[in-house]
Amino acid sequence: MTAQHAIVMILVAAVCTFATRVAPFLLFNGKKPIPPIVRYLGEALPPAVIALLVVYCLKNVNWLAAPHGAPELLCIAVTALLHIWKRNNLLSIGAGTALYMYLVQNIFI
Repeated sequence: MTAQHAIVMILVAAVCTFATRVAPFLLFNGKKPIPPIVRYLGEALPPAVIALLVVYCLKNVNWLAAPHGAPELLCIAVTALLHIWKRNNLLSIGAGTALYMYLVQNIFI
């Protein structure tokens, strides 16, 4: 790949990213009400995505062999408790991920 191709690819990616960030402001500029379906999706999708991520993370856990999903379940509990306590997505997800990496690399080898 030449430098020209790389620059063009970066520019296209930047324009697409900018367009997806600006589109909601152009479509829903505050002068007209947000459609009910968009409001519903804004409320329903975040918990659904989190549930999907939990299922995805647990799909390959072998519950019948050691450590029987212990690091995964422990980290899910820590993440959930931190989120309930502090209501900070970055803190709860970051701490859960860091704890999981520590556990699987140092404790549950």
